[in-house]
Amino acid sequence: MGLFGADLPEGFRYADDFVTSAEEALLAGHIAKVEFSTFEMRGVVARRRVAFFGSAYDSRNTPTAELPEFLFPLRARLAEWVRVKPEDFAMALINEYPPGAPIGWHRDAPQYGIVAGLSLLTPCRMKLRPYVSPGAHTSSSPRKTTHEIELFPRSAYLMSGQARSEYEHSIPAVEALRYSITFRTLRER
Repeated sequence: MGLFGADLPEGFRYADDFVTSAEEALLAGHIAKVEFSTFEMRGVVARRRVAFFGSAYDSRNTPTAELPEFLFPLRARLAEWVRVKPEDFAMALINEYPPGAPIGWHRDAPQYGIVAGLSLLTPCRMKLRPYVSPGAHTSSSPRKTTHEIELFPRSAYLMSGQARSEYEHSIPAVEALRYSITFRTLRER
C-alpha cells in the first residue's frame, strides 16, 4: 500500500494482523479437521474446497452444519470490527485453496449483505472491477481490474457498500495452501 493506503472502492476495509500468529496456527489446526466439499458454480467444479455453516450459499435453503465452536471468538471479533452483532452473521464459509487454486471473477450471492473475512497462511492478491450483469458487457475488449490489494496472512477485510454491490472480485492462483474464513449478513430488504 502507498503512503495514503490502498486505492479501494468505498465500503472496502482492510486490517493487517487482525489475529496473531498463534491464533492463526490454532485456527489452521481446527480448519485442517473440517470436512470440506467440492464447489460447483454454473456446472464447473472449482479447484478450491468449501465448508458452509449456518446458511447455504445458494437460494434453495440447502441445510448446512451449525457454526463450529472454534469460530465463535473470530465471529465476535469481526462483528465488533464491522459494528454488527455476532448473530447478524447468518453464514460462515471456509475456503481451502490448495496451491494453484484461484477464484474467478464473481460477486457474492445476492441474498447476503456485508462480507467480512480473514485470510490465513499464504498471501494473495484480491482484484476488483466494476460489476456488469451477465449479458450487459457488449465491448469486444476485455474488462480490466480497477483496484487491487494484497491480503496478507492474518489480515481481515470487509466488503460493504459500493465494494459489495457495485464491484466483483477475484483472486489469482495461490502458490501455497491458503484458507479464508468469511462471514455474511443477510441483505436488508
